[in-house]
Amino acid sequence: MLAHLIACTLGVILDRLIGDPPKMPHPIIWIGHTIQWLTNRLNKGEFRKLKGLLLVVLVVGVTTIVTYLIVIAAYMVGTIFGILVEGVMIAIALAQKSLQQAAMDVYNPLVEGNLKEARVKLSWIVGRDTEKLSVPEVTRGVVETVSENTSDGITAPLFWSFLFGATGAWMYKAVNTLDSMVAYKNDTYRNFGFVAAHTDDVFNYIPSRITGFLMLIGTKKESMHSFLYRVKGWVRDAKKHPSPNSGYLEAATAYQLGIQLGGTNSYKGIISERAKMGETEIELAPRHIKIAIEQMHSVTTWFWLLGVVIGGIYLVITKSWC
Repeated sequence: MLAHLIACTLGVILDRLIGDPPKMPHPIIWIGHTIQWLTNRLNKGEFRKLKGLLLVVLVVGVTTIVTYLIVIAAYMVGTIFGILVEGVMIAIALAQKSLQQAAMDVYNPLVEGNLKEARVKLSWIVGRDTEKLSVPEVTRGVVETVSENTSDGITAPLFWSFLFGATGAWMYKAVNTLDSMVAYKNDTYRNFGFVAAHTDDVFNYIPSRITGFLMLIGTKKESMHSFLYRVKGWVRDAKKHPSPNSGYLEAATAYQLGIQLGGTNSYKGIISERAKMGETEIELAPRHIKIAIEQMHSVTTWFWLLGVVIGGIYLVITKSWC
């Protein structure tokens, strides 16, 4: 457990400072190719839910086993070497640096008055149509993305790292990648992606709620409302979101910053009305992108500290049993 905690700490630091190595093929690409290869062969004919289950078992199983074997082999060389290898693997599973960069790629042209470029850069990180979005709408898209991915890209893999080290982090990443690739509610994937979607819901259930709560207590607030008011609004609005987990991130950000998220989106010309999160105390402006990034870093730190405390208590208790 102590080695895992040190590796988690190393992973958080490396991801914050360096991010993903630019010239190294990311393991997510390999997982994605595997998912696509299996999907092309399994997503046809009858029994598609069962075939979707097989997809999840194969992808998550292989990813978990391969990661576990790499970690075990590294620790067989030596404890320090094992911690270094595991720390790097955890860092690659996190996304602080890349998420910050993606948000800033939209923020910079936005504050320079280049709305057209900001719309293009936003289209790289969201699925909605961006060609006609106003400055507040572009800002909303970035803030929602940073909020949701604070859990998906950082605290959720960190949560599973606390439990199972790098093996847990990459087990989660396999589940999350499956969700992003096959969990669509259309004729092609509705049945085939059913298991993947619900598996991702389960894996994100606890991390999303912890992350949302930490947003309300661990980051600087701009809302004028009391803590109790914000918590009640957070719980109420989170349940309106179509995702059982994402609402807890967006609603927390909305109430903490005194802004409103959600509303009207367009996907390939089709209008979609998303439930609104929070209340408009403050009008959305580009500066909220930077605040969302600061919140991401703050919550990551708080989440890490929480994991270290829990891990430390676990070590003390287990040591007393010996």
